[in-house]
Amino acid sequence: QLIVMVVLAAQDSDKHINTIAPELFRAFPSIRELARAKPEQVFKYVETVRNFWNKTKWLISMAQAIGEDRNIPITMEELTKLSGVGRKSANVIKRELGAPPEGISVDLHVARVAPRLGIASGPNPEKIEKQLMEVIPQKYWSEAGMAMSFLGRETCRPTNPNCVACVMNKVCAYYKTMKK
Repeated sequence: QLIVMVVLAAQDSDKHINTIAPELFRAFPSIRELARAKPEQVFKYVETVRNFWNKTKWLISMAQAIGEDRNIPITMEELTKLSGVGRKSANVIKRELGAPPEGISVDLHVARVAPRLGIASGPNPEKIEKQLMEVIPQKYWSEAGMAMSFLGRETCRPTNPNCVACVMNKVCAYYKTMKK
């Protein structure tokens, strides 16, 4: 269920995915059932999800590659070979499974917050991840992406960030430029 929900949540909200998931998992309670599904059977459960056509194809392809729930991989290399699973998704899956981190999840919020903080630069999520991995100790990787993502959703908004209330403003490069 975790891997399916992570794929579905890409470019959509967790809240939305949580509302559709129960029906989807009643219809397809395991990877085995999902692997046998036809796209049309899955569509009716995910048609409100952003990019549902591609995600449906990815989920079925992924399920066919995995075969059984017990075969779901937990390494970055194996996870990113699956349809619909990139580094960000693999990092989220590994975090939720309690597996050792192999990277930092970089979503659109982290891609905004990390450069503002001054610990990364540029718009490319993979480059931002590499930069973050150079400055953040590995023992914090699992939490770093989630913390910055939450900060970006709640405080460090794209427009009108609430810098005064931000817990990071003492070390934030963006805030220092705004104070001048």
